[in-house]
Amino acid sequence: MTHSATVVLAIDLQVGVLEGCFDVAGVVARTDALVARARREGVPVVWVQHEEAEMPHGSAGWQLMPGLAPAWGEAMIRKTCCDAFVGTSLRDVLDGFGAKRLVLAGAQSDYCIRATAQRGVTEGYSIVLASDAHTTADAAFGGVTISGEQIVAHLNRSIGGLACPGIAVDLATHDAVAF
Repeated sequence: MTHSATVVLAIDLQVGVLEGCFDVAGVVARTDALVARARREGVPVVWVQHEEAEMPHGSAGWQLMPGLAPAWGEAMIRKTCCDAFVGTSLRDVLDGFGAKRLVLAGAQSDYCIRATAQRGVTEGYSIVLASDAHTTADAAFGGVTISGEQIVAHLNRSIGGLACPGIAVDLATHDAVAF
């Protein structure tokens, strides 16, 4: 697989999104290391940022976490729902790179990471989830509280279930992702 066939998606690593999430400093550091390695190896990086009324474009919460910064020329995608493909130019950007495989890292494992991974598969992309470079906050439903750490572990355990015939879905730590 050529370098241009793989693209790293850094999803929602924003100040307002990461508030209350599990292992924020570790996830940011590991994502930064993944992005740096991708750049060294000539693999494109696409940054995805969520915005909504409570976190408008340009606001303090909308900003990427300190220490994370797109390099000159890296694509920036602005989204307004969990699935980074909906209402955005992501598909066009990926097509421009000749992408066949997406490496996902970022925030809201149970929403934006999962939704983008699922959509990526239905769009025909193979997926690699960076198992130690995604996070989410604790959640509660029906009187049951689920920790962010448990949600991350659950997505890591279940990600392979997204695979379809001819489309690989894999899991690797940030430092073991093969480009």
